[in-house]
Amino acid sequence: MASVKITVIKRFSPAEVFDHEMTFPDGRLIPRCPVFTDGQEIIVESILGPKPEEFCGWGWHDLFKDLSVIASGGNFEHIGTNVMYTSCRDGLRPVVFKLERIE
Repeated sequence: MASVKITVIKRFSPAEVFDHEMTFPDGRLIPRCPVFTDGQEIIVESILGPKPEEFCGWGWHDLFKDLSVIASGGNFEHIGTNVMYTSCRDGLRPVVFKLERIE
């Protein structure tokens, strides 16, 4: 299995998704994903074993299927070789990632 570089392309705010702010039940504004920063890079040496500390469980689960393809040498024909774009499916504040196989 190859290592994979994960780059955070963009974190979207609820206002970008819905054209208005969203709030928690207690009235606080829901922010962009607080787990990552735009431009952050994470190198995953192995997809076997526990998730990297940088990830929440939700995000890791969402990336895992595409990460598995890239790490095991597969490609997505509509994108090219050694790369895939994917996202966390948090509907209020999604995050877009770029996955790159490190040869």
